[in-house]
Amino acid sequence: MDHFTGIDAAVPPTGTGCVECESAGGWWVHLRRCAQCGHIGCCDSSPAQHASAHAAATGHSIVRSFEPGEDWFWDYRTKSYLNGPELAPPSHRPVDQGSPGPSARVPADWQSHVH
Repeated sequence: MDHFTGIDAAVPPTGTGCVECESAGGWWVHLRRCAQCGHIGCCDSSPAQHASAHAAATGHSIVRSFEPGEDWFWDYRTKSYLNGPELAPPSHRPVDQGSPGPSARVPADWQSHVH
């Protein structure tokens, strides 16, 4: 761990999509990356909200957006944005994956399922 409490910049992401949604055949709106262990989870707008569930279950409160063009960090504990270091690559999901995604599993009425 570096000097940023709750952030390990050397840990790579666990994959290119939400770990739990991938295993359950689900879908997400946006992705978040745990800044401590690299877990990729879906955002709180997504039906399953796996990123915040991971934070609650593990105490890993800081996430970084895993969306292209976004480099912000969020702390679930303090409910605030913060600055953080560059994390191990990749820094975002594949651009061709789309959002919401993955496209093959997103229902036609997806907007009625978001929070």
